[in-house]
Amino acid sequence: MENKKILIAMSGGVDSAVTAFLLKKQGFDCIGATMRLWGNERVGDAKAVCDSLGIPFVELDCRDTFAKQVVEPFVETYMEGNTPNPCILCNRYLKFGALWEAAKSMGIPYLATGHYARITEEDGVFRLEKAKDPAKDQSYVLYNLTPEQLSKVKFPLGDYTKQEVRAIAEAQGFVSAKSGDSQDICFIPDGDHAAFIRSRVDTVFPAGEFVNRAGEVMGRHKGIIHYTVGQRKGLGLALPEPYYVCEKDAKNNRVVLCTAKELPVESLFVKDFHWMDGNPHTEPVRATVRTRYHQKEMPATLIPKDHGVEIRFDTPAAVAAPGQSAVAYDGDVVLGGGEISPK
Repeated sequence: MENKKILIAMSGGVDSAVTAFLLKKQGFDCIGATMRLWGNERVGDAKAVCDSLGIPFVELDCRDTFAKQVVEPFVETYMEGNTPNPCILCNRYLKFGALWEAAKSMGIPYLATGHYARITEEDGVFRLEKAKDPAKDQSYVLYNLTPEQLSKVKFPLGDYTKQEVRAIAEAQGFVSAKSGDSQDICFIPDGDHAAFIRSRVDTVFPAGEFVNRAGEVMGRHKGIIHYTVGQRKGLGLALPEPYYVCEKDAKNNRVVLCTAKELPVESLFVKDFHWMDGNPHTEPVRATVRTRYHQKEMPATLIPKDHGVEIRFDTPAAVAAPGQSAVAYDGDVVLGGGEISPK
């Protein structure tokens, strides 16, 4: 008899609540689990949903792993002059790392989360695809999943819109039915990245020079950790036309600015590109590529190289921040992705 036990990541929000409801309805033997990551988890709400559904609930202390695998790399990446994406690290090392291992240790073969994405199967081959609701699609942050994980992970919300999910939650009377969406960075709820970094390290981030691509000084910045590649607002400069951050030179404490015409790039390099099919690739691959979460995809050619992939865009694309991820698609199917490397 098939073991239909499934461990469900329960955040206390509406998405995980409906995930548990749908999977129980599908006949799975559900167990809810909340990972303690930073101390602001809604454990009571998560347990209340599990109690209302009549399913077991467990808490997992993952604070040390979260600090080591998500928070510390976030700080280090910013200090190197790059722009990290902690949600991708959290998915890789916590939701589909620590939680995945916890499920296996409990003899639970399946894992589920409230991500908006879909997993399809054809002839034993599993693929990650975009969600039905393009406004909520989260496939961009899931490119690190392995073929084994794709065969055992469930994303029931992938076939629903957010409005449909809220309607289900309200019909079931879940406490989270009207709760707001979670913050992008759960450990920086006020969005002040620079203040958070200063609180974690004994380092001074002095003011420095804004320069253009020719190296000419255009003004003074207030500390390199306050800026990210692609930023236009908040520079504090009076210039004759809009300028954007196109590079951060951490070694010389300079922020390089350029005009909109100078901003696009023809190619970028992605280190340690993760191909979702698990196979090595040596030949060029046509795809569309996102270099930001909900960015419009851009046609490109992926050229496998040592330790990564060069992405050559058909037409110059907006400059991408090193430390962010580039994710490649074939239609709705995620081919893979990796971290954008600085020049």
